[in-house]
Amino acid sequence: MTLRPLSTAFVGASRPFSSTVGVNMPSKMPSSGALVDLAKGRHSIYKLGKESPVSDEKIEELVNQAILNVPSAFNTQSTRLVVLLHKEHERLWDIVMECFQGLVKNGTLSEEMWKGQTQPKLMGMKNGLGTILFYEDPAHIKPYSEKFPTYKDQFGPWSEHTNAMHQYFLWIGLESLGFGANLQHYNPLIDSAVAKQWDVPTEWRLISQLVFGSPEAEGQEKPKKPVEERVKIYGKL
Repeated sequence: MTLRPLSTAFVGASRPFSSTVGVNMPSKMPSSGALVDLAKGRHSIYKLGKESPVSDEKIEELVNQAILNVPSAFNTQSTRLVVLLHKEHERLWDIVMECFQGLVKNGTLSEEMWKGQTQPKLMGMKNGLGTILFYEDPAHIKPYSEKFPTYKDQFGPWSEHTNAMHQYFLWIGLESLGFGANLQHYNPLIDSAVAKQWDVPTEWRLISQLVFGSPEAEGQEKPKKPVEERVKIYGKL
């Protein structure tokens, strides 16, 4: 499997996937209420199962829509996605556990911490249905830094912004399909092993891992600071 020509790669699905999907303009704009409801309902769900409310093709469509429609600064389109489903998803979390076992062997992580906290958490990830790996491709950022030297130090942070937008789009998108999800950051510990397993270009930079599956528990509501402390509005009529 070679990922270089694609912005999105799917592994472990029930049939081969295409890398693009048709875009149909909506006949009317959706209400903001639907987006707000999804935002309110989004929580980190750590107890996940393997039941899927939709076909793999629906997951494909959602991910491709993210790649096609989430904006990027100067239209750099530097975000790259690798989707691991079913057995390939399980293989990912086996690899993560193998990486942590190496830390136990060299004394960086205690056996007590591994057995009591880390291993159970990673097994919880493996119990899910799939994982989306979020990458940035520096090759699509550098030319803009050279072309616009005034902003050359900003293109790195801006690429992180668009990557985060992809993460949020897909998190609430998966929620809208009936999945639960949580976002993990085991990079850079797992980077080389993951790149080797799925032939990911070594220059791609791993940002995060979005784990999803059937929600087997409710998400926990977290306290919110007052809106007045965090929002200022001027010129309101």
